[in-house]
Formats: sequence, structure tokens, C-alpha cells
Amino acid sequence: MAIGRWILAATILASSMAFIDGTVVNVALPFLQTNLNATAIGIQWVIEAYSLFLSALLLVGGSLGDRYGRRKIFNIGVVIFAIASALCGLATNIEQLIVARAVQGIGGALLVPGSLALISSSFGEDERGKAIGTWSGFSAITTAIGPVFGGWLVEHWSWRAAFFLNLPIALAVLLISVWKVPESREKNQHGPLDWLGTTLATVGLGGVCYGLIESPRLGFSNPLVLLSLIGGAVSLVLFVFNEARVRNPMVPLPLFRNRNFSGANLLTLLLYAALSGMMFFFTLNLIQIQGYSATAAGAALLPFVVLMFSLSRWAGGLVERFGARLPLTIGPIVTAVGFVLLALPAISGNYWTSFFPAVVVLGFGMTIVVAPLTTTVMGSVGEEQAGVASGINNAISRTAGLLAIAVFGVVMLHAFSQTLANRMNELQMDEQLKHSVYEQRVKLAGLELPPNTDSATREKIKGAVAESFVFGFRVIMFVSAALALASGASAWLLLRKSGLAKPKEQRN
Repeated sequence: MAIGRWILAATILASSMAFIDGTVVNVALPFLQTNLNATAIGIQWVIEAYSLFLSALLLVGGSLGDRYGRRKIFNIGVVIFAIASALCGLATNIEQLIVARAVQGIGGALLVPGSLALISSSFGEDERGKAIGTWSGFSAITTAIGPVFGGWLVEHWSWRAAFFLNLPIALAVLLISVWKVPESREKNQHGPLDWLGTTLATVGLGGVCYGLIESPRLGFSNPLVLLSLIGGAVSLVLFVFNEARVRNPMVPLPLFRNRNFSGANLLTLLLYAALSGMMFFFTLNLIQIQGYSATAAGAALLPFVVLMFSLSRWAGGLVERFGARLPLTIGPIVTAVGFVLLALPAISGNYWTSFFPAVVVLGFGMTIVVAPLTTTVMGSVGEEQAGVASGINNAISRTAGLLAIAVFGVVMLHAFSQTLANRMNELQMDEQLKHSVYEQRVKLAGLELPPNTDSATREKIKGAVAESFVFGFRVIMFVSAALALASGASAWLLLRKSGLAKPKEQRN
């Protein structure tokens, strides 16, 4: 096998490990919530701990590879990810799992940018596009298969299997990488890395997310919540000032002077926030409310992935025919319709008539967006800045998910709590039992009933909980639709009508 194929094998397997883990964990959430007796806030942190460190360290992870060796940093990332995966699978409480997920995020921040960096540095210009296309294609396939296979493992074995699955993959990646992948680094890397910017971004995002996630439990007036929100906001402001003055900034702010670059990244922030919030609560809805098995829940979004994979080439040609502005306006509008359709189903409906049409519309809308968005980001800067621009856009999409789950969690818990209180007041039952149920509202649909509750009362309470969750889910979907429409408006207002504006150094 040629060296190029070994490089592709290592990078595809490593990226797939990270991508699969991101999707499979969503399927496992209801099961680990029950097994570890976790609240909704706890399972939010299972996602957020990973996303926080991945988002904040993604850009510096790429810089470390350029400076100290792409293969070396890539392998370190794989080792950290594998060790953290084992710790996740061995966790005996939600706190241990959250810490292990944070370590996983650090590993992901080293291996994810390293995958594309190894491909870019190892293939010539005439082969690079085909190699990246192969990497993207296999990544899409594993993204589609991952939730289904992971759901089957969760259903028939344990939620722990979703994490242990990474160990043999990581071992294969390391063997291939050590024996077959050549080392490479950027020879012209000078000056210190932006560690202060990295720290400020991590503290800022972590503080804001902690304050938002813990606010439903502690209240916004709680000193710890207030300190976290204020400290996080101040850190993010200081991050911007730091990036404006340091010699080698993690995020070069002058890039945002380009209207296309700013518009594309604002669209990314809004649209991927909507999508990430939907993904988090959709799986909980399917398994805990609709009664889907883990395998069926994992397969529910298959039409979304299949559409994006099969129509990606067609979507890529939209920029050449219409420019970027039109598809990046229409795509979010179609996506918003998909979110609204997801809000319509009640409880125990048939998948093909309830969620399937919404998933198809959602997938078609995102298909229209993704390729033109990537083209816009890469075409709005000079060739020497393409890697930085791509990294910033990737980091923004992950930051969007990080913030969305924190904010949507507040919205969901408020809507669920208010509706549950109203539904419980309508039921004729013991007041102490009502109080016991309501006190567990932070668990959402995962709340537990006293074992001595009679079957008739149990069914009434389950019905009230299900109705309350569906109401909250509908609120989330309408908020997502509004964000999608706002992202389309940002494209229409900020992107140039001609599509892509050439950077100054490329203009005549």
C-alpha cells in the first residue's frame, strides 16, 4: 500500500473516532442518565465538557502540530482521546464521566486539526483535493453509520460500549501512524503561541456555560452563577483585546474586515447553534418520550446524512451558478421549515409521517448551506490564510453548539417546569407525591416515581411529564427556526451579491 493510502487510513480512522463519539454519545445520554442517576444539567455537562475544550483548543492544536510535528501532536491527541475514552467507560458517577469527557475534548483538539494537516502536507496539489474528498466521504459514511451501530451497542450491551469502541480504533491509528506516516512541520513558525488567548477563550466560554447551565438549579441571583457569567463575559472581552495586540494571535481579527468572511461566520454561529440544540434534545425526545429504541433513535437522522452526502456535489455547484448569497439565504430558510416541522409531532406518532418529513426538509436545507458556506469562507481570504480561516470557521461551529446547549437547556428547563406544574395541579392525587415529582424537574423526562405509586397514578404522571417535555421541545424547535432565519438574513445582508469577493492581494 502506498504511503498516501496509509496516511488516509490513519486520518480517516482517527477523525471517525472523534466524529462517531460526538454522535453516539447523544444516543447514550438517556441510558447513562438512568444508570448514573444524573439530572438534565449533568447530561448537559457530558456534552459541554467535551465541546468546551475542543472549541477552545482547536486552533492552538493545529498550531502545535505545525510547530512541533504534525504526526507527533496527532498521535498525542489519539493517545489522550483513547485514555479518556477508557475513563469514560469506567466512570461510576456523572462527575467522573464529565471530567473524562473534558480530557477527551483536549485529545480531540489535537487529533482533529492534525488529520487534515497531515493530508495537506503529505499530498501534492494535484492529489490533495482527491485525498481530502476521500477523507470527507468516509467521514460522512462513518457519521451516518456511527449512531446506528452505537445505538445497537447501547441497546444490547451498555452505554459504556459507546466509549470502549474507541480503544481498538485508536490502537489501529497509532500502529499505522508510527510505522507508515512520515513526520512534517512548518519550518517558518516563529514567535510564541497565543497561550494567553487560549486561556482567556477557555475561561470565558467555560464561565458563561457554567453560569447558564447551573442557573436553573441555583438561580441567576446565586453568587456563583453571577460570578461565572460576569467572569466569563469579561474573559471573552479580554480575549478580543488580546487577539488585537499579540504578534501571533490565535484568531487574526483583520480577517473579519472582509464582509464575506464575517457574514459566513455569523451564519455559522447562528445556524449551527440551532442545529446543535436540536440534536441534543431530539434524541432525548425519541427515546424517553416517543419510546424509540437506541438503534431506531440512532437511525432517525440517517435521511439527513444521506441527503447531505448524495447531494454535496450538486450543492457545491450552486456557488458557480448563483453566487454564495442566494443559496446561503435560501438554505437556512428551508432549514427553518424543517425545525418547525419537527415541532409538530405529539406523542407516539409513526416515524414516517411525523419526524421523517421534517428530517428530510432539514437535511435538504443544510445541504444547500454547507458546500457554499465552505467555499465562501475559503474564497474570502488569500491562499496563505486558508488554513487559519478554515480553523476559525470550524471553531465557531463548535462554539455555537457549546453555547446553544447551555442556553437551550435554560429555555427547556423553564418551559418544562412551568408546564409540569400546571399539569400536576390538574391531577387529583396526593400533594406530597406532586411535590416529590416536581422537585425532580431538573431530570426532565428522566425523573423517577416512588416505587409504591399505583399504576393508574403512574400513567397520569408519565403523561404529564411527556406533555411537558414535548411542549419544551416545541419551544426549542421554534427558537431554532428563528436562529436559522436570522442566519439567512445575515447572509443576505452581509454577503456581496456577486458571491465571493476576492481578497486585496488577488485583485487587479
